[in-house]
Amino acid sequence: MRKFLLTLVLLLPLGLLGGVAGAAAGGSPPQPVDKLFAQLKTAQTPEDAKPIEAQILASFQASGSPSVDLLLTRADAALGAGKKDVARHLYDAITDIAPRFAEGWHRRALMQQEADDAGAAMVSLQKVVALNPRQFEAMTQLAEMLEDFGQKAEALKLYRRAIALDPLYEGLQRHIDGLTRDVEGQGI
Repeated sequence: MRKFLLTLVLLLPLGLLGGVAGAAAGGSPPQPVDKLFAQLKTAQTPEDAKPIEAQILASFQASGSPSVDLLLTRADAALGAGKKDVARHLYDAITDIAPRFAEGWHRRALMQQEADDAGAAMVSLQKVVALNPRQFEAMTQLAEMLEDFGQKAEALKLYRRAIALDPLYEGLQRHIDGLTRDVEGQGI
């Protein structure tokens, strides 16, 4: 299996990487994630928060391993080219090779969700949140799934954790307001 995955990585044309590599090369240098989270808490509007959120989420993509980063880039390129099976195999390889890399699990969860494998997606999202307790996007995705499955108290906890990290993340307050009434009742 590993030989097959290595062959896939080597056979994917490097031209597919142009969009990803070009995006990484332009713009301002990355800022420390702690500073970005501090900026996120002081953002005044959701529009102000969006570029900060994007920088934080981009920082989560760095695995610390050039090999894993290359696999992630290739998997993203394959997905962008419509080669979902190749992307899925590469994301699986990333979680095999680097099981402590949260973003590998996150990408795997997104593929599992798209394939309507909710159980596997939830397990993968739980891994993401355990490995990266500041991954507000994965928290929100897991909370939405839990809410869909009627696990309202657990969903509310995750939404609250996510909003503590990103007070302006789209839709969180609406979910929290609705679930608070359902889980804790209406205040007098």
